[in-house]
Amino acid sequence: MLLAIDVGNTETLIGLFGNAGFDAPDAMGFARASGEHGLAFHWRISTIVDRTPDEHAMVLTQLLDLEGLDLRTAVTAMAICSSAPSVTTQLRRMAKRWFSELDLTVIGPGTKSGMPILYDNPREVGADRIADAVGAYDLYPGASVIVDMGTATVFDVISAKGEYLGGAIAPGVAISLEALYSHASALRSVELVRPRSVIGRSTVESIQSGVLYGFAAQVDGVVERILEELGEATVIGTGGLAGLIAPNTKHVDIIEPWLTLHGLRIVHERNHLRETT
Repeated sequence: MLLAIDVGNTETLIGLFGNAGFDAPDAMGFARASGEHGLAFHWRISTIVDRTPDEHAMVLTQLLDLEGLDLRTAVTAMAICSSAPSVTTQLRRMAKRWFSELDLTVIGPGTKSGMPILYDNPREVGADRIADAVGAYDLYPGASVIVDMGTATVFDVISAKGEYLGGAIAPGVAISLEALYSHASALRSVELVRPRSVIGRSTVESIQSGVLYGFAAQVDGVVERILEELGEATVIGTGGLAGLIAPNTKHVDIIEPWLTLHGLRIVHERNHLRETT
């Protein structure tokens, strides 16, 4: 089974893909796992940049143990994409020490993704953005816009031919709230839930309304401008806050919470598995 690790700036998403075998090729002609994306288990933990390789191995062991799985026997390959370079280094060291016999894919410059990257400097494109793009084109062949709602709100654009065109990056909810609280001493941290109405009748509800509907409007505004240039496309929401924000937008068609893990699995297959005949 493939253990996929997506390290974000705030949270790390971990998924275990089952050995479902392979059926029809994907949109780009590569082998694709059968089943519902093939994801058997998933976990979300905080990203801690100073974890040692041994601590990473311990956390993974404990997570699998919760499901009655033995990391040594259940995992046959490992794939990593990371937005935190220091964590990437520690995960590489963990894999080298504890899982040196496993096939390892770490998305970065030189990794075969199977997707043309039309950025001015392809090396600048984050590993998670590449994984999102590959996963989106596999699930929804054709032009698409991915809106990843996490620490930052990231827009990625895929052409109808499966090319990565670029996108946009804006501060996310967490960054904006942190700035708000630090510069407005009278405001306090609130739970991010949908308020009773857009017109808040308390400070808490006013912050909730501003955050929820403000970021939903931001998503719609940027997506509308992208669609004016791109034309018709599928708009996919993903990331830790997609479930909260995307339902309040006009343009997000689909929410794919495990999109990055799905793309990470596909990139791993393209680097380590042969195509079916």
